[in-house]
Amino acid sequence: MIILAATPIGNLADASGRLRTALESATVIAAEDTRMTQRLLQGLGIGNRPRLIALHDHNEKQRAAELVTRAREEDLLVLSDAGMPTVSDPGYALVVEAVAQGVTVTALPGPSAVITALAVAGLPTDRFTFEGFPARKPGEQHRLFVSLASERRTMVFFEAPSRLAATLETMAGAFGPERPAAVCRELTKLHEEVVRGSLGELAAWAAGGVRGEIVVVVGGAPARDVSAADAVAQVQTLVSGGIRLKDAAAEVAAQTGLSSRELYQAVLAAR
Repeated sequence: MIILAATPIGNLADASGRLRTALESATVIAAEDTRMTQRLLQGLGIGNRPRLIALHDHNEKQRAAELVTRAREEDLLVLSDAGMPTVSDPGYALVVEAVAQGVTVTALPGPSAVITALAVAGLPTDRFTFEGFPARKPGEQHRLFVSLASERRTMVFFEAPSRLAATLETMAGAFGPERPAAVCRELTKLHEEVVRGSLGELAAWAAGGVRGEIVVVVGGAPARDVSAADAVAQVQTLVSGGIRLKDAAAEVAAQTGLSSRELYQAVLAAR
């Protein structure tokens, strides 16, 4: 089978007992960075020396079929540099290939920067969306944030420290400078820091320079105080622009807090 194993995101003491057992018994490991895996083995005091195969963004599609074939004969342990493989890390193409070929895929759960940041940010956790790393080009990034401006769920992003200040500034422009957010830095590490405030405040703070691994958590858009009649009109406008009625009703419902089903029925009744 294929075993996706979550590794520590900073503190080696977070390695689970199941991860340690898997590392002790593995004969072959597909690793995002084989050097990082060697350091992990040494840091955890693992005496086993399995065969290490590089599996990263640049070769995963080419190696997936070969590795799945190998997994038919012996368990294949899959590691990313930190956290769970496939979540903004290599592994997705491998899992798709394994599912297509009927090879079992399981996971050893553990540390996650996404969930850890969400838990400590102080923003709603009942519904959230993970957006990964935003686009690097300013124009593409701005368009992405504009498209997410009405997202009601809490949003979680990764970002490089060198781009953080500019990204927060762009977020403030698209979401509004008063939108609540949190920058979570160096989670589980010695210098862990969570800075909370509005996007405008955080952009000004980050302008002085920030170091370390970064997760940005942004509060969702507040519900708009829109009448039912205006909401129905919004749905009709979206439909006239080519969006399916069901999708239009869902989008306006997300923005207003009204019932998607009731909006759908109201538009049908108005026809």
